[in-house]
Amino acid sequence: MLKLVLASASPRRVELLNQIGLEFDIVPADIDENSVGFTEAGKYAEEMSKRKALQVAESLREKNSEDALVLGADTVVSVEQKIFGKPADRSQAEYMLRQLENKWHEVTTGLTIVRTKTMEISSEREITRVKVPVFEPGFLDRYLSTREPYDKAGAYAIQGYGSLMVKCIDGCYFNVMGLPLYRLSRMLSGYGYNPLSWIKGI
Repeated sequence: MLKLVLASASPRRVELLNQIGLEFDIVPADIDENSVGFTEAGKYAEEMSKRKALQVAESLREKNSEDALVLGADTVVSVEQKIFGKPADRSQAEYMLRQLENKWHEVTTGLTIVRTKTMEISSEREITRVKVPVFEPGFLDRYLSTREPYDKAGAYAIQGYGSLMVKCIDGCYFNVMGLPLYRLSRMLSGYGYNPLSWIKGI
């Protein structure tokens, strides 16, 4: 089985891959995630995931590293054709959350796998719909004061205090965390990964 390399230092993605028993290395990508020129969240997320995976795969290839699969992922939130990545500061986080209030929005993750030996590319996307209610008085100020929103797409974390602002979801929960595990398992199966082998004791 080929070695897996995660082109991200995201604690959530690391946690999720560990959760399903995968062994992997971490080599964070360093790319410009500017969304200028992208008006559709799915295309943006896929393109960013591809850039991340390709950058790391090319670096490993130049170092003559062993054949490996490089996984790139990028998650964005979109509502009414606006694409939200990670907020730069409190005011930007507050703006994003106000835009999500009392609406459905979409969380889109682009996934790309690049094989370093052949530079073969496989890209897919996962979309989950999330409903945010009207915020209770004082909730937003308290949430922003936790600093949880500042490294999260759309300025909230469904696995943290942000769970208190998620009324319901339609789709993959793990996608909202940043890594749709079922879709990823299907993609990896095409490279000889058997999900059953990841479960300890089998």
